[in-house]
Amino acid sequence: MARRPRSYRAARSSVVSTVAAAAMALLTACDGGRGADPTPTPATAPPTSAPNADRRPEQSMHDGAAGVLVVMGALVMQTDGGAAAGELRISDGVFVDGRPAGDAAVVDAGGAHAVPLMVESALAERPDAQRAIYDLRPGNPATFAVIRRPVSESQIRRMLVVDPDDLVAVYVGGHLEAWEGAPTRTAGDDLIDPAAEARWVGTWEDPGRGLQQHLTAEGRYSETRGGRANAYTGRYWVRDERITYLDDSGFWAFGEMLDGTLHHAGFVMTRE
Repeated sequence: MARRPRSYRAARSSVVSTVAAAAMALLTACDGGRGADPTPTPATAPPTSAPNADRRPEQSMHDGAAGVLVVMGALVMQTDGGAAAGELRISDGVFVDGRPAGDAAVVDAGGAHAVPLMVESALAERPDAQRAIYDLRPGNPATFAVIRRPVSESQIRRMLVVDPDDLVAVYVGGHLEAWEGAPTRTAGDDLIDPAAEARWVGTWEDPGRGLQQHLTAEGRYSETRGGRANAYTGRYWVRDERITYLDDSGFWAFGEMLDGTLHHAGFVMTRE
């Protein structure tokens, strides 16, 4: 969902409260009501230079899946909570060491945080040799978010939810999935592929926590929590083993499919 730009400093307190409330609701199987459904605006093509907290530059499409991309100036976070300022260099969808060969698109992410997209329950299912795959390091898939606000280790590992105003970008395997809080693709376009539809569409259930997540072929989802239908509704996009959600109440969230099990925000779901 795209929103009108606003000062990060002026909005910080209300944004943090909004995200904290959404996080608490997601961790509770029987939660309170949703906010009003927004009217999404069309996604805009991303610029060659990403904004700082208070500016939006001109537009030009690029990503790091088929070409080369350098994300500069971000505080790069790892799954163990470590962080250091530096560049992320991406070529053909993976992080690389040194400057990629060829002409690189550059994202200026000064002041933002580059954050791994992982779910702790999926991490726990991987063998020890694979558990470093989520870190933003050379050789790993370029799957991460660039976020304006600080992000804690607990949020990275357990449940990352992001207000659209705080979201600079989401990359999955180097593909740009969201820019400036808005999706880069129409929901459902990725499900035209019969293999993707067969893999994702249906009802996913975590019976121990009273959750059913219904994924439709139109790229919409709804959740039944504790028997209450449509507790959360929104749009979703899939790529490889990753799913990216944009809730109608106004937050982004993330999940991963591993060995036929869908992991999201502490929920471990199998398809009915």
